[in-house]
Amino acid sequence: MSDFMDLCLKRQSCRNFADQPVEREKLVKCVEAARLAPSGCNGQPWSFVIVENPEIVGKIAECTQQLGVNDYISKAKAFFVVVEEHANLMPQLKNLVDSQYFAPGDIGAAVAYLCLAAESQGIGTCILGVYNREIIKSLLNIPQEKHIGGLIAVGYPADPTVRKKARKPLEEILRFV
Repeated sequence: MSDFMDLCLKRQSCRNFADQPVEREKLVKCVEAARLAPSGCNGQPWSFVIVENPEIVGKIAECTQQLGVNDYISKAKAFFVVVEEHANLMPQLKNLVDSQYFAPGDIGAAVAYLCLAAESQGIGTCILGVYNREIIKSLLNIPQEKHIGGLIAVGYPADPTVRKKARKPLEEILRFV
């Protein structure tokens, strides 16, 4: 595997997927990495659905395009759906801490690990923020009371060129005390 910073520099939102399916074992390896992400009080408030059925992939892609955005998602070959679960906290912590307090950060860490694992295998990902959660829950038989904590489009990049990252300078976001 390449140096971690190189991996961080290479990982980008894929907006042009190749017409090539992603191997199931590579998708599972991404979830394995996500499973190993840090989790507050080790609550692990997540479960993962890998969507690879082309018909359902197409329907989920449509759910991301309802505001006239994300047209490139139609070429995705799979999706990872992260479902927020109730954290499994130790009994002594349940009385002190709301189990869902850690969930957004935990899921963010899991998604980051998942996307970096995909990049390490040459797979492109795009973390999506605009999508119809209710339709996706219905398509995947996710109970209505559950929350979708993440949706990631997956596929091999049609163009592996790494774009220059537009990030704030380190001096602007860092200070020592």
